[in-house]
Amino acid sequence: MACILVAEDDTQLRNFLVRLLQRAGHRVESAADGLHAAQVLADEPVDLLLADVTMPGLDGVELAKQVSRSNPNVKIMFITGFAAVALKRGRAVKGDAAVPAAPALSKPFHLNRLIHEVGELLYA
Repeated sequence: MACILVAEDDTQLRNFLVRLLQRAGHRVESAADGLHAAQVLADEPVDLLLADVTMPGLDGVELAKQVSRSNPNVKIMFITGFAAVALKRGRAVKGDAAVPAAPALSKPFHLNRLIHEVGELLYA
């Protein structure tokens, strides 16, 4: 059982993802914005950060940069409605600084695909 942090500002989607991942057997924490997610990451051991790219306070790309510097063992996956703009295949880019390779699911995505991608990332 992995611990997953879902950082998503859409309350309904966040709550749905938490329930879905819990049903898949994971322990799940959640945060409504990037600043809260950063605090959870500082306080809790997490195996996977599942982050929306566009969030208030601290966006998912900046959050992922912080996580990859402070704990490179945390796996990162993005979920976004703006994948074509915000992400290049396999690498998230913001300005000139790139986040380590992280898969991205573009909203809307099929729930089975999310569970499959999370499993691949955690247990590969």
